Amino acid sequence: MSTPHRSPRRPSLSGSALASLVTVVAVCAGDAVARVFPYGPRHRSINDLGNQFVPFHAHLWDLLHGRAGGGLLLNWQSGYGTSFLPDFGTYLASPFAVLVGLFPRQDIDLAVYVVTVLKTAAAAAAMAWLLRTQRRGPAWAAGLLGASYALCGWSVIEASYNPMWLDGLIAFPLLCLTGEWALRSRRPVAAVVVVALCWTANFYTAYMATLGAVLVLLVRLLLAREGAAEPLRMSCRVLARAALTTALGVALSAPVLLPLFLSSKQAYPGWFKPFRPVAAEDLLARLLPATYSFSSPALFIGTGTLLLAAALPFHRAVAGRERLVWTGLVLLVLLSFQWMPTHLAWHLFATPNGSPYRQTFVLAGIVVMAAWAGLSAGPPRPWALAGGAAVLAAVLLAASGSTLSTPWGLALFGGGLALAGAAWWALRHPRLVLPAAAVLALVLLAQAAATTAHGQRGKLAGLDDYPVWGAAHTARAGALKDAGGWPAYRTDAGRPALTGNDPMLLGGEGGAYYSSHTPDLFTRTMVALGAGWTSRGRNVQSLDNPVTDAVFSVGARLRPDGTVTRAEVPPLVTVRPAGPAGPEPAYGASPFANQELLLGARVYEDPLSPGVCRAGTEAFLWAPEYNATARLADGPAFRLNGSPPRNRAALQPLGVSRGPASALVFERAAAAHWQLSCLDRSLLTAAVARLRATGAVSVRVGSSDVRAVLPPGSTGTAVLAAPAIAGWTCNGRPAAGRLGLVSVPLDGRTTSLTCTFRPPGLAAGAAALAAALVVLAALLGLPGRPGPLAAGRRRLPRLPRLRRADPAGASADLPGPASSADLPRPERQRT
Repeated sequence: MSTPHRSPRRPSLSGSALASLVTVVAVCAGDAVARVFPYGPRHRSINDLGNQFVPFHAHLWDLLHGRAGGGLLLNWQSGYGTSFLPDFGTYLASPFAVLVGLFPRQDIDLAVYVVTVLKTAAAAAAMAWLLRTQRRGPAWAAGLLGASYALCGWSVIEASYNPMWLDGLIAFPLLCLTGEWALRSRRPVAAVVVVALCWTANFYTAYMATLGAVLVLLVRLLLAREGAAEPLRMSCRVLARAALTTALGVALSAPVLLPLFLSSKQAYPGWFKPFRPVAAEDLLARLLPATYSFSSPALFIGTGTLLLAAALPFHRAVAGRERLVWTGLVLLVLLSFQWMPTHLAWHLFATPNGSPYRQTFVLAGIVVMAAWAGLSAGPPRPWALAGGAAVLAAVLLAASGSTLSTPWGLALFGGGLALAGAAWWALRHPRLVLPAAAVLALVLLAQAAATTAHGQRGKLAGLDDYPVWGAAHTARAGALKDAGGWPAYRTDAGRPALTGNDPMLLGGEGGAYYSSHTPDLFTRTMVALGAGWTSRGRNVQSLDNPVTDAVFSVGARLRPDGTVTRAEVPPLVTVRPAGPAGPEPAYGASPFANQELLLGARVYEDPLSPGVCRAGTEAFLWAPEYNATARLADGPAFRLNGSPPRNRAALQPLGVSRGPASALVFERAAAAHWQLSCLDRSLLTAAVARLRATGAVSVRVGSSDVRAVLPPGSTGTAVLAAPAIAGWTCNGRPAAGRLGLVSVPLDGRTTSLTCTFRPPGLAAGAAALAAALVVLAALLGLPGRPGPLAAGRRRLPRLPRLRRADPAGASADLPGPASSADLPRPERQRT
């Protein structure tokens, strides 16, 4: 009596567990060698990790614990009120991000580090699972190859300080797994959910991962067509199934994606750097461990994996067609990095702001799959290993002429090549399986840890760094909390800032804000009022000025010495009298005149003579391109950080003038454009009193709305002290904008004001989600059709294995040679 064919076994968890373990050990060891946080005194929070991502995770912590100013739709703490859903989708939508809520808030840096390591480990586990889904092979080999993928140079050097990119590292094997399900016509609902999670977690790298998964699916489909009865029809069914799965998954993520896309269109233009291909020797040098360069792709992947992939063209146990297809795919993807049209295609048709090779993880994954395609057919024979070693020796020779190569990198690559070659050769001898596996693991650990450590040192040498939470953070956060009075007034974290997002990191409701979604309207409004910036306009700094503090209802401001200065300010909603008939008011060239226009009163006066304010007035200097110190002759010096186009110096208070004795003094020659103006504090006090007298009687602020009661008979214009970004509606109508702030015309009969914020695209995204759910429910009712690799029709082969028995009776599995890695093979039947 015979039994029916069995379905392919599910991959065991042992390979994924090994991959995660090796990955965690390598990453932590590399950070420990570099002596960066949390293993040493050096700062880990470099560049945008400390300036953006740690503060955003701190804000997420506050949201999870009910302590944030605002909600999922609106962030009241930054930029005087800005859309938060696009930031959430860009930086915080990963399922791993919520884990920061399990840590104490003062350990936010440690929380982000742990999440980063866990993401990297998850990517290793996902790749190991994918490999054993594609074709059978030993779990330990899949684990090492999965770890090699997660420890690629892009991961440990670039994505380690851009933790949301690591979601793309996880997404690539998961999306390839949905392709395998499409080939087998299995798990349609799970596939849609996986796509939705990947695109929600980080759409940018998910897009790149999707492109890579499409390429892998085409390769798998091309190989599966061999011997199929109706190859064209089968291919069309698989591709249609995969396309529908992707479309439904993306539609499920639309409530996050659509607001994010629209917000990016309304953001202040970022840095544009023309694309330049990397020199061939530099490109090859990045394959080596322990190299670092901001402007070239971090191609490192363990030498053991590289040797398997390089030996594939010479591996006769693998069908010639498969060798050609996988090798060709690796080379084509690598070459696509060097051509402008494909460079743009990888990056959503926009040159990135910053590191220009963000798709590198896809190439690492494809190299790993090519290596697995060879290994699953049996260990490469010596001449195949020799051919692969010769290819890598040529790479080593070419890379040695690059300025990017290091002595440590050359030594680790050469030594790793020799050890890995010996280990792969030893796998043909059953008694040497465990020692060979141990050697391969140690080679990977050493190379990955060295690459991690070298990358950390390179980043610290070339990029800004930010301290972890310490006593200074605690003191500032405590002072801001004690001074808080929201929504009666705002509290600003002040300058100089610890990060570009101090309001989210420390507290308060200030004007500082740094994001990829910093609105163009907000940046231009604040620049017109005298604010400074870094990061070419996307990192808008707090503006230390009593006039703008009055306009934005900032009643408490933290000073560098830890003290708080307070001031009487108007409420969040004020009423401005109707102006003369004519065109709407607009900002001009002078920030002082612009402040007066927004305030509605004259409060500045011109200097008595160039560089001298009248005694008793407060001197303010505007020199946006000046990069040195300036002072009053009898006062302290203040640093202005103008370095166009990257940095713009903020309007700087210089102190109270004593007349001619307080002449303006520049440390070096003044910039071409500068202006000194003198604030009469009595005039400002009178202007604030008028706004308080005619402003809202009461103001209540919700997570994404404002409700105000106005004095009876109010006419003119009601102004909400928040940027007039798209998404505001007031009293049921789209809000207007007055000089960049939310405004509503009044007719004398309006006694209350209700303004609500909804990010543009949210309603359309919710509709797309509902439509996707309807389609998915309808598809579930349709009968399924077996895929080309489904059990009983065309299945992955059961490959022969070499086994060795140990004294305890256990066995070690190793794939043996096979005539073809993908041809179906009937299983032995039992009677």
